[in-house]
Amino acid sequence: MTVASDDYTPFLNRNDFELADFLFTQDQMPGKRIDHLMNILADKYEDTDAPFADHSQMYDVIDSAELGDAPWESFSVKYTGEMPDGEAPPWMLTEYDVWCRNPQTVIRNQLSNADFEGEIDYAPKQEFGVHGERRFSDFMSGNWSWIQAVSIPFRCLGHY
Repeated sequence: MTVASDDYTPFLNRNDFELADFLFTQDQMPGKRIDHLMNILADKYEDTDAPFADHSQMYDVIDSAELGDAPWESFSVKYTGEMPDGEAPPWMLTEYDVWCRNPQTVIRNQLSNADFEGEIDYAPKQEFGVHGERRFSDFMSGNWSWIQAVSIPFRCLGHY
C-alpha cells in the first residue's frame, strides 16, 4: 500500500499528527497535562476546535492508525509465586491486564516496509570512534548481540 506523503490519516492534518507525536512519543506527556493543554488551546482559539478534545480522543486517533495492521491484543497476568508469611503486598494479589500489539506482526511489518530498506543491521557489529573508543548506537552494536554472535561455536562445544 502506497501512502501519499501529505496523507496524515487518521489525523486531520500534519499539524495534528506532529502535535500527537510530540505529546505522546517525544514528551510522553501525562494524560491530565494533555487535557490541560487542550483546554488552553480551546480557550485561546475559540473560533476553532482544539486539535483534540482530550487525551482519550488523541489516544483513540493514534490507535486507529491502520498502517501495519497489527491489532491490539490483551492478556491477564497475576503473581503465582510463593506468598510471604503474613499480609501479602497488594501487587501480589492483583490481576493485571497487559495490552500490546503482536511482536511477530510488528516485526514482519517493519521488515517488509520499504522505508526501512538499508536501515536495519541484520548482524552484530562493533563500531569505533576516531580515537579507538567503542561506540554504541543501536541493539546490534551492543555487547549482548556481539557476544551471542561470536560465542556460538564455544557454546556448541559446551564452553561458556
